[in-house]
Amino acid sequence: MERYLVAKTEDGLSREEIKNALTASLEGRVLKKVLILPPDFTRFHSGAGFITNVYYHALTERGTKVDILPALGTHAPMTPDELDAMFGDVPKDVFLVHDWRKDVVKIGEVPGEYLSEITDGLWKEPVAAEVNRLIMDESYDLIISPGQVVPHEVIGMSNHAKNLFVGTGGSEMINKSHMIGAVYGMERMMGRDHTPVRQMFDYSTEHFLKDRPILWVLTVTTAPGGNIRTHGLFIGEGRECLNRAVALAQQKNIDFTEHDLKKCVVWLDPKEFKSTWLGNKAVYRTRMAMADGGELIILAPGVERFGEDAACDALIRKYGYRGRLKTLEAFEKPENEDLRANMGAAAHLIHGSSDGRFTVTYAVRSISKEEIESVGFQAADYDELARKYDPAALHLGFNTVDGEEIFYIPNPALGLWISKERFEA
Repeated sequence: MERYLVAKTEDGLSREEIKNALTASLEGRVLKKVLILPPDFTRFHSGAGFITNVYYHALTERGTKVDILPALGTHAPMTPDELDAMFGDVPKDVFLVHDWRKDVVKIGEVPGEYLSEITDGLWKEPVAAEVNRLIMDESYDLIISPGQVVPHEVIGMSNHAKNLFVGTGGSEMINKSHMIGAVYGMERMMGRDHTPVRQMFDYSTEHFLKDRPILWVLTVTTAPGGNIRTHGLFIGEGRECLNRAVALAQQKNIDFTEHDLKKCVVWLDPKEFKSTWLGNKAVYRTRMAMADGGELIILAPGVERFGEDAACDALIRKYGYRGRLKTLEAFEKPENEDLRANMGAAAHLIHGSSDGRFTVTYAVRSISKEEIESVGFQAADYDELARKYDPAALHLGFNTVDGEEIFYIPNPALGLWISKERFEA
C-alpha cells in the first residue's frame, strides 16, 4: 500500500500526521515477525528514529516480534546513548549489530557488461550483490526500511536500495559501489537520480530481492537550528516512492549560491561527526560551490580520528587525501595490496580531496596539527577559529566577519551547495 504525504507549509508534517501514515501502512497485514532497518546515528536528522519508534510500538502492541538492525555500513556500532537519543524508549535488546565483513550473504551478481554500459566504459568488472543474511530470512513477514533521501556523493541521491546494499551490505558491494562512483565522478552524480551506482542498486533489487517483502519509508527533511522538519513522507513497496522523494529532495536539499564561495565555514555537530570519514561531507557537499583558490574551514570539535574503524584509519594515515589522480596511481600499484583490497577507502580518499582546487582546513581538538597535515589537510586550533567564526553567532548562508564575506553551513549532511556561476557555466 503506497502513501505519499507532502507538507503544506515549511513547518513540515506534524508527528501526528507521520504517525497516522505509518500505522495506516500496516493495515491489512498479518505479521508475526518484522525486521526494521533504520539508518544509524549519522542520519539522526532523517526522522527515522521517530519512525522506527512508532513502528516498534504499533507492531509489538499487536503481538508482532520486532528486530531492529541499524544500517551501519562500515560505521562504528551505535552507543547506548545514541540509541536512546535516536530511538527513544525502544528496548535495547531488540537492536542487532550489522558486521559488514562477516554477516552477509551473496544473493547475485551485477554483470560487468551492464556496468560498462551504464558507466560509459569506465567500469567493466562484475559486482557481487550482498546483504545481511537476515534480509533473506523467510521468517520475517515484512522488512521495513526507513531513511532520508538527500544528495549523496556516491549515488547521487541517498537511500531506498542503498540502505540495504550499502547500509546492510558486504565488503564487495560497498567497496566497488564507492569506487564506481569515484571513477565516474561525483560532480556528474550529486543531486541526481538514475546515476550508475543507483542503476546498479536498482538492478540488484529487481533481480535479487523481488520476492522479499520490503516496505520503503522515505523522508525528505531539513533541520534549521537543529530542529527536524519533515517535508515529505513516501511509503511504498516499489520505486515510485523514491521517484517522488527525489523530486522533493531536489527542491528542499539543493541550495544554489549566487557566486563561487571564496571562503566557506562548516560546523560539524560533535554528537554526529567523530571522524574525517564522516566529516568530509563538508568537502563533498560544498565542492561544487567552492571557488578555485578558495578556503574551506571545517569546525570539527568532535572529530577524534580519521577512519570509522582501525583498518580504514590506517589507510587514510598511510595514503592521505592526495587527489583523484594520485589516489588512482597508488591504487593501481601492485605493491599497494592494502589499498586495492579496500576500494571503499580508496574512493573515500578521492571524495575527501579538493584535488588542489581549494584548501581544506580542519579545526579540531583531539587530533594533532602534525597528524592533520600528514593526510593532506591544513590544521588549525578549534577554539581559536570558533571564537572568530562563532557558530552561535552565524546564520546559514552569507555572513560578514571582520569585514570579510564568508558562507556558513551548520550541517553539511542535509544539503548540497552549487554555485550558480559554476552550474550555468
